[in-house]
Amino acid sequence: MNLALIGVGLIGGSFARAVRAAGRVNRIVGFDTQPEALQRALELGVIDDIALSAAHAVANADLVMIATPVGGTRAVLREIAPHLRSAAIITDVGSTKTGVIEAARAELAGAFERFVPAHPIAGSERSGLEHSDSSLFRGTVCIITLSTDTDLNAVRQVESLWNDIGCTVEQMSSEEHDHIFAAVSHLPHLLAFAFVAQIASDKDANRKFAFADQAFATSPASRRRVPRCGATSAFPTALRFRASCAPIASCSPCCSVQSTRATPNPCVVSFSKQLWHAEEFRSVSNKCSFTGHLRCRHAGMSV
Repeated sequence: MNLALIGVGLIGGSFARAVRAAGRVNRIVGFDTQPEALQRALELGVIDDIALSAAHAVANADLVMIATPVGGTRAVLREIAPHLRSAAIITDVGSTKTGVIEAARAELAGAFERFVPAHPIAGSERSGLEHSDSSLFRGTVCIITLSTDTDLNAVRQVESLWNDIGCTVEQMSSEEHDHIFAAVSHLPHLLAFAFVAQIASDKDANRKFAFADQAFATSPASRRRVPRCGATSAFPTALRFRASCAPIASCSPCCSVQSTRATPNPCVVSFSKQLWHAEEFRSVSNKCSFTGHLRCRHAGMSV
């Protein structure tokens, strides 16, 4: 099988390494908007050839993997559509699905039936090709969100790939997917970034962050055991984002923002619930100390 990999970051690079290790691909052609990342992917053996564009990458591909931020998916689909082989299967790893499916339906025309939307629930608080790992998906879940038009043979082939690299595949609607991950991933990440930005504006920010770095330090072994895709990874990710940006308050955590923009309604619903719980917690805090938390609960106050 010939694989076209569009996007050679953490997830795309890990997928390429994993399917190669599983013996599922003969040749991988990669494209990325960052030439230095492409060159590094070639040097590391993640890809076999560099394409000058996404269109060139897919010309001889049996499978096209789109591993870009969700905000760039539509443009990629538009570019590759006229250049796809008649039997080529297209898939992605985006963390939002409803908008991606709508974009695929609009841009792929007849090839839409061979588009299999996927979201592996795996990742790391670290990003980039250098941290890609063939075992990243082992023991994780990959969600596939189908439409009524999706070709079942294409679905079986994509599911088989994810199974072979260690994933359990689960199917659900795109609406259910986006509702779930707005609550457990996208909103927690945005709240964590906002919280870190708030701390960064304090006069003693460096003092606070010095202790936060220690409090959220984890060993490589523990990082492998914990799925770093939702609330468990949000604050460490935000801390590392702060370390790479000066100042954080003027920077945007683009992937989390793109994911939230792609699923505005589920995120708004979850955020409204968070505000309600925050207000209830503030009310309880005014009535008793945090150390008196259990006494408050015993008294019948909801926390």
